[in-house]
Amino acid sequence: MANRGAVNVVTGAFGYTGRYITALLLQRGIKVMTLTGHPNRANPFGDAVMVNPFSFDDPDTLARSLEGAKVIFNTYWIRFPEGELTFERATSNVKALIDAARRTGVDRFIHISITNARADSPLPYFRGKGVAEQYLMDSGLSYAILRPAIIFGPEDILLHNITWMLRRFPLFTMPGNGNYRVQPVFVRDLAQLAADLAHEQRNLAIDAVGPEIFTFNELVGLLARTVASKAWIVHVSPSVELILARIFSRLMGDVTLTRDEIRGLMEDLLVSKNAPTATTRLSEWLARNADMIGTRYRSEVSLRA
Repeated sequence: MANRGAVNVVTGAFGYTGRYITALLLQRGIKVMTLTGHPNRANPFGDAVMVNPFSFDDPDTLARSLEGAKVIFNTYWIRFPEGELTFERATSNVKALIDAARRTGVDRFIHISITNARADSPLPYFRGKGVAEQYLMDSGLSYAILRPAIIFGPEDILLHNITWMLRRFPLFTMPGNGNYRVQPVFVRDLAQLAADLAHEQRNLAIDAVGPEIFTFNELVGLLARTVASKAWIVHVSPSVELILARIFSRLMGDVTLTRDEIRGLMEDLLVSKNAPTATTRLSEWLARNADMIGTRYRSEVSLRA
């Protein structure tokens, strides 16, 4: 399995989750290479991380880019489709990565999925994740699958943007009654779970979730109290919320909320039925970071540029 002289591959090491996994691996003295869709983007790790572009459409090149790798940490996915990059295409890309890992003799494949992923889910995001999970399970590779719900931390988008709105606007809307639940996990806890599972030999799939479960009402209320927001929180129908989100997205040049994300929230898909696997409490982290959270808007679209 993983050892201090091995090369570990992290897909998306310059992104959010991948950056934390990479930093932890480097702290442990492990050599890291990344596969990225932005090979020309500034490398925050400098010469410590080797860089190769994704080559999903070229199996031979993709396999060559994995030569010498002992462990792969896959954080690659998309939040919403854009142009030719659909959920089906993203799923196919993950399958190509798994095939390349098997072809080159990778020892261990650590895959970041999502809570309640199912190959038969009516929601494309969760369905694609479920299909990818099943493909990995059937691949013959040694694997670990981590299923986070909402990931929070200094660079997250969702909680920062909710708080940004609460800081700046007199009104905040949410779909439905707000009693659906979320179970946030701290990004550093997720990275540690992933890195530790590289040393396991058994195949397993676990939820990566923190110790606190909030209704969405409670979560927004907590964020509002954290920044002393006096915004009026109003419940609207999912269809009205989607219209408002599309208007706001157009104004911001971004995609703030999709129909499937609303459904995933309201169907309680971002919470685990199992015991917590991470220890950091969102409520305590917010208390320590009240001056930082939501101070600027974070654009998902700009991250893809």
